[in-house]
Amino acid sequence: QVELSESGGGLVQAGDSLRLSCSFLGRTFSMYLMGWHRQAPGKQRELVAAITAGSSTNYADSVKGRFTISRDNANNMVYLQMNSLKPEDTAVYYCAAQSYYSDSYDYWGQGTQVTVPS
Repeated sequence: QVELSESGGGLVQAGDSLRLSCSFLGRTFSMYLMGWHRQAPGKQRELVAAITAGSSTNYADSVKGRFTISRDNANNMVYLQMNSLKPEDTAVYYCAAQSYYSDSYDYWGQGTQVTVPS
């Protein structure tokens, strides 16, 4: 069993920055692809960014150049640095873990709210 816990959300103004953190407990961190997803009110959950154990990354087009995902394999942490935040970034952000033996995300955190007023 894997436990994921996000932190770092909040209310910020457009153009500000936030860093989300996710702690990973319970299994071998290096065996998991890690992702940040978000869900805005009335919308489907979407993948924002993902990172492999070797730190290869991919991003949604809407956040490329503004968000950076990173991981600390020594401390079982994943981060999402969000710069130049926009009102459309308002959502609940979820950390998720996918085993390399799986074809979908297996574990999810409880989510952290990010609000950027228009």
